[in-house]
Amino acid sequence: MSLILVGLSHKTAPVEVREKLAFSREELAELHRGLRSVASIAEGLILSTCNRTEVLASCPGSDTEEAIAGIRGFLCAARGLERSEMDRHLYAHTGLEAVRHLFRVASSLDSMMVGEPQILGQVKEAYSVAAQAGSLGVGLERVMQEAFRVAKRVRADTQISRNPVSISYAAVELAHKIFGSLAGRSIMLLGAGKMAELAARHLTHSGARSVLVSSRTFHHAQEMAKRFNGLPIAIDDFKKHLLQVDIVISSTTAPGHILGLEDGQKLMKERRGRAIFFIDIAVPRDIDPRLNDLDNLYLYNVDDLQAVVEAGLQERRREAVLAEAIVEEEVTHFHGRSRAREAAPAIVSLRNRMHAMAEDELGRFRSRMGPLSEKQETLMREMVASVVNKILHGPTREMKRNGAVESGQDAIGLVRRMFDLPDERPEQDEEEAPRQALDEGRHEG
Repeated sequence: MSLILVGLSHKTAPVEVREKLAFSREELAELHRGLRSVASIAEGLILSTCNRTEVLASCPGSDTEEAIAGIRGFLCAARGLERSEMDRHLYAHTGLEAVRHLFRVASSLDSMMVGEPQILGQVKEAYSVAAQAGSLGVGLERVMQEAFRVAKRVRADTQISRNPVSISYAAVELAHKIFGSLAGRSIMLLGAGKMAELAARHLTHSGARSVLVSSRTFHHAQEMAKRFNGLPIAIDDFKKHLLQVDIVISSTTAPGHILGLEDGQKLMKERRGRAIFFIDIAVPRDIDPRLNDLDNLYLYNVDDLQAVVEAGLQERRREAVLAEAIVEEEVTHFHGRSRAREAAPAIVSLRNRMHAMAEDELGRFRSRMGPLSEKQETLMREMVASVVNKILHGPTREMKRNGAVESGQDAIGLVRRMFDLPDERPEQDEEEAPRQALDEGRHEG
């Protein structure tokens, strides 16, 4: 069974190309059913996000070129696109390269923003859709579970996702440092821009409760407040409400300061030292920078936040090196386990052949032994099985060892020829054969 991955991402295609191959969940359910009809494809899974669309598939034969061409054609046909237009953007990985790519994607090492947490959830969602569509089998099920485990290990063993790498995340990080827990904190938005909205959304996700919105256009304030179940206020009245908030995000288009030093002094006197956090992401700045000199008033502008972001990016880059090492280690282990599983059918065939021979010989000699008690019959069968298992112990160990390395298939082939074992997989449950073959000492006697 060969593993194949075909797709495009932000690294190979601009957004105007990526959006042509973006699919909704509803579309993916239908596409999975169609994917199984592609020649040479036994199993398939489709991942579609704003930054990538990828098809992970397995084919029963070793000729992966036909399967890759089939997937490329399938993707283009789904959107009525010309192959010549899309081929230069589509990449293809096979075997261990496909495994490595999948592990890196799930671990957010291939993301536009390394360490972002959303991609693992998106991969799990793709897995769920594929499972519901019935397009997953034992092979892809196994590799997907490994990908989830590797991604979890990367997040547990590194700090790759624990440093702010966007302005909005930096604002949340600083708010945590000032207040500790954000539970129950209140926010005021001055201006209804996208960046302020995003920062407020991250803050509310971190526990902040009420949101007040003020804008020069009151209609915009109403619309923004509705998104947060908050309260719109007139821009001329915002200073009256500063007493009741903890965090202020300012992003107006005012030509000068809308909050001066005297305003800040009066505010902090009325707040009686209760801390307040200002995030001024407006250019030109909304808040007089001298307010930062007042006790318990914390003021950060867009350059301050950018410095936090850059520090976070540098830290993530360092952690990404550790994460890449984890992925490489896991790819190597996956390869070894996969090759060991390839040896399992031969081990099962050898065991079955030797135990069948022992049973035949026991039957041939049994008639010469005269009457035996039930206990004697049982002991004799156990003795024969024990002898066979002890004989098989060395060859089985060597077959498992050779199965885990690239050159080991020659040794396994020699065993098949020596004992005239069938090349096909034994008639046994697909998962039970490897489990039986790889069970150390189960029949050691």
